Amino acid sequence: MGRTGLSVKELNRVEVLGRVKAGSLPVVEAAELMGLSYRQAKRVWARYRGGGAKALRHRGCGRESNRGYGKQFRARVLGRYREQYGDFGPTLAAEHLAEEGLAMSAETLRRWLRESGQRGMRKRQPYRQRRERRAHFGELVQLDGSFHEWLEERADRGCLMHMVDDATSTAEGRFYREETIWGAAGVLRRWIEKHGVPRSLYTDWKNVYVRQATEAEKAAGEAPLTQFGRMCQALGIRIIAANSPQAKGRVERAHGTHQDRLVKKLRLAGIANYEDANRYLDEQYLAEHNRRFARQPASAVDYPPPPAHGTATGRSVLAGGGARGERRLGGELQDASLATGAAEPALRAGAQPGRGAGKPAGRTGHCLSRAPAGLQGNFRAARPRTRAAPARVPG
Repeated sequence: MGRTGLSVKELNRVEVLGRVKAGSLPVVEAAELMGLSYRQAKRVWARYRGGGAKALRHRGCGRESNRGYGKQFRARVLGRYREQYGDFGPTLAAEHLAEEGLAMSAETLRRWLRESGQRGMRKRQPYRQRRERRAHFGELVQLDGSFHEWLEERADRGCLMHMVDDATSTAEGRFYREETIWGAAGVLRRWIEKHGVPRSLYTDWKNVYVRQATEAEKAAGEAPLTQFGRMCQALGIRIIAANSPQAKGRVERAHGTHQDRLVKKLRLAGIANYEDANRYLDEQYLAEHNRRFARQPASAVDYPPPPAHGTATGRSVLAGGGARGERRLGGELQDASLATGAAEPALRAGAQPGRGAGKPAGRTGHCLSRAPAGLQGNFRAARPRTRAAPARVPG
């Protein structure tokens, strides 16, 4: 219905016209005080003389808007929300209601829910000054895993390995059982196949990505590298370890978005296993998410080159040259994705865990599963770089 009383502007006019009525102010000066022309001020003065202060109230007050939604439409929307989308936020619920032919803005739905008592006011988070985005796509990509009941009671808890570009918020993700090197390498490979090799990765301090130097490494002046770190070094990717979750807030906030939107979309799609969930990510969810939330970078120059401009260096790392060192591996590393249901890579039969069997993992050791057949030039050449400890960024 809207307001029924006088607005602040109308109350100010009542005060000015009261002075005109008392004879202490001419209409000409009253027009200047009210911000009206002399002709319009005379019309307002005539209304005031005929009906007093109430005559100055806008004549649309207390009436339904000609552009407003009808009561029946509002009842249908609220009823459908209670039936199907009771735990959805207004934004996500408005998207799905629009698909059913009940289109309205998210703010309108939020106001209706608040007025009907179905949803309270949002709690404001304490303000934090956010770090400025990087200017180039691929300059910095944040990588993290999010453990959650993604399929609710329909399946066990899983881990969404998730990458977010700092400049554009473009996302890539895949479900795995745990946050391991196999999950990190798998999602990085998918990113590279789509977008090219990123310049740097922003991770946390889990030993999947970085680790502290041993005493022997300190004495020899060697940089501590994990197997994932060796693969990234071969590709010319710098790993930056964040000292707090807030430091890599871009991917942390995206976790919250997925835990709200993705869980509900998987429920509506009737998905009950992670193989189908990964297929849903590839075929529908990630493309829709990026269309809605990704933005243009500050600079149109991308750091990764187009996939067609890659060289054989990246392919050789994926095919077997990424993990070099003294660790012995007895067989190829396999994809540990929940989509395939495969277990994490094990040593060859008869080998003792931790000791290895076979040859040192030089050119034959795999840090990622083999590139798909027919993959042509999706990676740029690795840049020569010195061995350095993972960089720390203040939280």
